[in-house]
Amino acid sequence: MVNLTKLTLIAVLLSFSQLALAKLKYFPHPNENAPYSLATQVDNIVYLSGQIPLDENGEMPATMQAQAKQVMLNVKRALDSLGLGMEDVFKCTVMIDDISKWPDFNAVYTTFFTKGALPARSAFGVDGLPMGAMVEVE
Repeated sequence: MVNLTKLTLIAVLLSFSQLALAKLKYFPHPNENAPYSLATQVDNIVYLSGQIPLDENGEMPATMQAQAKQVMLNVKRALDSLGLGMEDVFKCTVMIDDISKWPDFNAVYTTFFTKGALPARSAFGVDGLPMGAMVEVE
């Protein structure tokens, strides 16, 4: 038992030392009052913060299809600002407030990627999103 505890401790310490060696870079959110970064880069992987479907004027469309288009445009815009593109996305997480609107979201979502090169994806229904959004994508 003592040896297992020592081995576990060594593994934990090694993982922390690897994290310490990772190069971290933060990309500030365009809204300086936002309590989070637009994105964070760890070595060569960039993690985007969740995007909701607000347009440039702070307005949110009324329908799921319109919100899906706007949220994906926001993802694309965030990537563009980092010198990346939709082809660089390898994983998405989608949060949707009404799972019955899932087909409407998917119809728009798939148009933003090359056929045969869709990123891995997790999705789940939620009981509320910021500012009453129907969908959030990270």
